[in-house]
Amino acid sequence: MGRISAQERREGVIRAAVAEFARTGYDGTSTAAIADRVGVAQPYLFRLFPDKKTIFVAALLRSTEDTRLAFERATDGAEGSERAFQAMTAAYARLISTRPETLLMQMQGYAVAAAADAQGDDLIGEVVRAGWMSIWETVHLSLGADVDRTTSFLACGMLGNTRAAMGLPASARKGASFPDGERVNACLPRPAGWSPWARLARSSCRRRFPRGRWRRRRPC
Repeated sequence: MGRISAQERREGVIRAAVAEFARTGYDGTSTAAIADRVGVAQPYLFRLFPDKKTIFVAALLRSTEDTRLAFERATDGAEGSERAFQAMTAAYARLISTRPETLLMQMQGYAVAAAADAQGDDLIGEVVRAGWMSIWETVHLSLGADVDRTTSFLACGMLGNTRAAMGLPASARKGASFPDGERVNACLPRPAGWSPWARLARSSCRRRFPRGRWRRRRPC
């Protein structure tokens, strides 16, 4: 196997950062944990990124772009039709079921943005807001620039995000605790018992080393 390039290593660091920040947030994540997940020495991270905040911003950009691309690809050739709404719903359900860290990373960004702004640090807030607007624009154009349908789709998606992030019990996922439960349940359905936190915890139990080898992390 050939030598891994700096760009490939940078990509690996960003993916690892998304997983770590999604699970433990900005303050709770150390650069040592990110390096450990990638399988490199901690000082090597700072040859690729100047500091922890830059890594966090790169992880935010990646999670937002992955979400936007999921919508864009799902509606290729179906823009403006009812099928576009359904295709984006299905694509997002798949994304957060198979890669929950993508959603949870964005939620961590929302949590950090206001606090950073209050401390006079506008960078994270600007990245979060710009990323959200890029998702809005993609969804909006895919739905024929219909404001009502765009708002409905994103409102449904944010409800799904909240339910998923909180890990609501099965009765709530079935809509039993909500008025108009069937309509609520139609927002990004997931398999019974699914939780992004449980899936992410399982994925964090192992780390990848170069050449495709895996080692279990402790404790788990």
